[in-house]
Amino acid sequence: MATSVDFMEYVCEQIRGVGAVRYRKMFGEYMVYVNDKPILLVCDNIVYVKQLECIADEMQDADKGYPYEGAKEHYILDIDNADFSRQIIDLLEPVIPIPKPKKKKANKE
Repeated sequence: MATSVDFMEYVCEQIRGVGAVRYRKMFGEYMVYVNDKPILLVCDNIVYVKQLECIADEMQDADKGYPYEGAKEHYILDIDNADFSRQIIDLLEPVIPIPKPKKKKANKE
């Protein structure tokens, strides 16, 4: 089951106020960016966050899962708890870098 646009709008509404929020469809699912940093991964209407040390204490009781086949295990974020979700994003945003732009491949002649 793919993530619905309605669910993505709900996720963005729940984290309003954490910074500039946008989402992008990737491989049939979505990445949520905060201040141009990839913070949340949304697959099958489930919100995932990387298992990073900066949120380990806060997420110790969270469920865990794999967003897609071959992925590392992630925490599952309770997006229905807006205050907690914003708290987690506030902890993640300073430590996650802005992705470097991909270099375009030169045309071979």
